[in-house]
Amino acid sequence: MAVKPITSPAYSEGSIRVLKGLEPVKQRPGMYTRTDNPLHIIQEVLDNAADEALAGYGKKIKVTLHQDGSVSVEDDGRGIPFGLHPEEGAPVVELVFTRLHAGGKFDKGVGGAYSFSGGLHGVGVSVTNALSTRLEVATHREGQIARLAFAAGDVVEPLVARPLETGERKQGTTVRAWPDAKYFESAQLPMGELTHLLRSKAVLMPGVTVQLINEKTRDTQTWQYKGGLVDYLTQTLAADPVIPLFEGEGFASGSDESFAEGEGAAWAVAFTEDGAPVRESYVNLIPTSAGGTHDSGLRDGLFQAVKGFIELHSLLPKGVKLMPEDVFARASYVLSAKVLDPQFQGQIKERLNSRDAVRLVSSFVRPALELWLNQHVDWGKKLAELAIKAAQTRQRAGQKVEKKKGSGVAVLPGKLTDCESRDIAHNEVFLVEGDSAGGSAKMGRDKETQAILPLRGKVLNTWEVERDLLFKNNEVHDIAVAIGVDPHGPHDQPDLSGLRYGKI
Repeated sequence: MAVKPITSPAYSEGSIRVLKGLEPVKQRPGMYTRTDNPLHIIQEVLDNAADEALAGYGKKIKVTLHQDGSVSVEDDGRGIPFGLHPEEGAPVVELVFTRLHAGGKFDKGVGGAYSFSGGLHGVGVSVTNALSTRLEVATHREGQIARLAFAAGDVVEPLVARPLETGERKQGTTVRAWPDAKYFESAQLPMGELTHLLRSKAVLMPGVTVQLINEKTRDTQTWQYKGGLVDYLTQTLAADPVIPLFEGEGFASGSDESFAEGEGAAWAVAFTEDGAPVRESYVNLIPTSAGGTHDSGLRDGLFQAVKGFIELHSLLPKGVKLMPEDVFARASYVLSAKVLDPQFQGQIKERLNSRDAVRLVSSFVRPALELWLNQHVDWGKKLAELAIKAAQTRQRAGQKVEKKKGSGVAVLPGKLTDCESRDIAHNEVFLVEGDSAGGSAKMGRDKETQAILPLRGKVLNTWEVERDLLFKNNEVHDIAVAIGVDPHGPHDQPDLSGLRYGKI
């Protein structure tokens, strides 16, 4: 019986589909945003509000969680322009929410609307719109208020503008979105993440008030930090710092040939002996939870400065080599970088990839810390001690000598002449100096209960050697293996389960 060939639809010119407008986002939302919950699409709106504050045009950001599951973000920035676009012939505010690559963040040169912003790809709020069942925008600008509404990314209520009435705010934008649950694993916003995000915006923009209103619980939270990064880090640390917090900032001037005017970073660094380090970094107010090149710049700057201080004061013990991790291991920090054209890993922007950011941050951190350490030599020495201690611990761990093992069991020393009995109540081992003494002892022993271990020369003074390096000495190694107990101190609780002899 002949097998019929499997018929498949014809592959022709008509098989090729071109996704238009916001269709690519709806088809593959995971390429544009986090799909575990809607937080990231709300963050896109929030980032736009923060960009206005960063540019110096806004002082307030208000986020409201409504009873119906929608979220609104309100700012007092310049408001999104709503006039017709000179080339596209449609209202600008409509283009911002319906076109994937439309935004005010592309023109980065002098005179651009946003010199520094978290927006990069121009796909931000259009993704929010595509993945929402409904989205409403109100923009206050130039004595007018303009409103329009979208459903699943398409305009359902065209733009209507009217003059501002008495009492209405003169400028700003309000965006209200109803995230579409079908695109997300959970429709619920993670409150912990949201509050952390809003709080960090307030931290990074001293003087800006950030508010969260929850209509369901009737809770209102407000954040405003005048002390900036230091206040935030001090409140977040799990342990007391060894030395006072190191804070500073540095930004490129107009005469800087390496970086654009305004590029740079602000930071607060704390060193603790214990507790989990707190590490948070931001680029143009965007939280980079996976770190990136700006973190590497801070790490490099800290290391070079501490290394320079240690060398200047000749603090490094002989045989100890300092590595960046030795300085960084106990460091907690909040880092806020300003980068003209940030390159992120993916649209989610969790990691900064801009290569120049390493040099940018390091070039400001290093001289600032060097100056600070040399102005406060006692604190510098404490920090040096912490780094040197970490280096010594690391080196010891790398040099640790384990007992030689074969087939998972410690191999008995070749020179050990063991006894036949396994009863440790009667067994004894004689440690003798040299092979000749060993030969004499073997001739006069009781084979049943007496074992002989010849040792070569003088045994190591174990009190003066690091415990992890004891097994480097063959004699100590052989004694430990023969007896079945590892070296230990007078106050230790040694494991005697492997003991092979009752007397030595």
